[in-house]
Amino acid sequence: MAADNQNHHHPSHGDNNYTDLSQVLAPGSSNPATPRLPPISAPPSQFHSPSLSRSPLLVLSPDRVVTAPVSATRTPRGGARTPGRLRTPRFITPLGSPLRKALHMTRLDPNDAWLPITESRNGNAAYAAFHTLCSGIGIQALVLPVAFTALGWAWGIICLTLAFTWQLYTLYILVQLHESVDTGVRYSRYLQLATAALGERFTKLLATFPILYLSAGTSMASIVIGGSTLKLLFQTICGGACSSAHDPTTVEWYLIFTFAAVLLAQLPNLNSIAGVSLVGAVTAVGYCTNIWAVSVAEGRMPGVSYDPVRAGSDLERLLSVLNAVGIVAFAFRGHNLVLEIQATMPSSEKHPSTVPMWKGVKFAYALIAMCIFPLAIGGYWAYGQLIPQGGMLPALFAYHGQDTSRFILGLTSFFVVVNAVSSFQLYAMPTFDQMESMVVTRLKGPCPWWIRASLRVGFGFACFFVAVAMPFLGSMAGLIGGIALPVTLAYPCFMWLNVKKPTKYSKMWILNWVLGVFGLALSGALIAAGVYVVIDTGVKASFFKPI
Repeated sequence: MAADNQNHHHPSHGDNNYTDLSQVLAPGSSNPATPRLPPISAPPSQFHSPSLSRSPLLVLSPDRVVTAPVSATRTPRGGARTPGRLRTPRFITPLGSPLRKALHMTRLDPNDAWLPITESRNGNAAYAAFHTLCSGIGIQALVLPVAFTALGWAWGIICLTLAFTWQLYTLYILVQLHESVDTGVRYSRYLQLATAALGERFTKLLATFPILYLSAGTSMASIVIGGSTLKLLFQTICGGACSSAHDPTTVEWYLIFTFAAVLLAQLPNLNSIAGVSLVGAVTAVGYCTNIWAVSVAEGRMPGVSYDPVRAGSDLERLLSVLNAVGIVAFAFRGHNLVLEIQATMPSSEKHPSTVPMWKGVKFAYALIAMCIFPLAIGGYWAYGQLIPQGGMLPALFAYHGQDTSRFILGLTSFFVVVNAVSSFQLYAMPTFDQMESMVVTRLKGPCPWWIRASLRVGFGFACFFVAVAMPFLGSMAGLIGGIALPVTLAYPCFMWLNVKKPTKYSKMWILNWVLGVFGLALSGALIAAGVYVVIDTGVKASFFKPI
């Protein structure tokens, strides 16, 4: 009778199908039929984290499941085991019975508890809004009026509206695909979801490069933009009074900016830079609003024309239009960070991270729309075909530098610099995560602080070197937009088809197939057009000679 009572299974409250995890994982379980696995230990800070107020989703990365047992006596960061402590950390509580049964055969690799993106899960809707707004709007939005010079009023507004709606839909798809209630898996990184949904070979061939470019390339562009604007800020504040041969050169301004960015990059994880993202978001809204408001308030330039620029042959006109569409596509970035941002949130079956994440995204993109549309429409109205290739910031200083107060010009430049520093932190975080992942896997423990600091300093100055070597990358917005477009507009549609498997020929099936195929075709056309425009118009490839 006692033996029967020992082997009797007591189901969890509210779910008769759940397996008691204390019996599955406890080393001293008396049930011989239950595999006895050593507990998964977590950093002590994880147990006291506010993010554990609810049992989060299992942080299971599809490429990080291991079967080899881990020493039961070792805890990350050297935390000693305390008698009476829960044997099963709450941060690995699974959602449903399929995953609980899977725990009989596999073990969860705790490396995610040591990596910058998933180290802290204290995020909320406000943090999501800060990160999304900082990553979703940037200096690339200031080039939008340049696209209107080839598209004209009607097609410019149509393309901008369609691109905004399309990328908002794919953003919704990524938020929904971040976690699965059926399996309990959370895809905390874009490449993990792409590998699981599209296959490892496809991901390596077609997704890895755009993702890496959006991370490292945006960091390099931030140095170019931030360093150049620092120089502009210095000249605006000083005027002609402090101009001398001893003024810092452009390369030295790049170096000053890099020092600031690298110093701020020592913040350990994605949640720790929420305040930085808030400052970056506020300054992005600030300089966008300042620029279009001043441009509109000063009125249209004399002799302004709104007739689209017409190239010689039909092919040249088509490629010019496609390059303009690429500029519009380049204005909407940040999808490569959506899953990473959502990974910083706690999640459970009753309180999935999808709800606060989507709430933060909606708020952020409402502000993005309020910035981007007035900037594009107001900028084109004010300057028309006179808009410089660099966009609204050069136009503001070129046409209104004399009749606008130095305070407004200096404040706008200051906002651009601060936003560039903030964007560097956010876009560099996936690269930091990847580099530290290799160290954590090798050491089977947390990345020492001095290695973490060295990696981040090395990355920052590698970006500085490339920025000095190729300062002309900013003039290739159309080409870059074509390369990055599938990450934003195409791949999420195919991920939805492979993961959700909607009914064949249903509305969702047709919609995602059309958008996915059209996105890939458009990307190829934009890359071809971007290459042609770069070759035809010429890019000042001033290697190691930043202006």
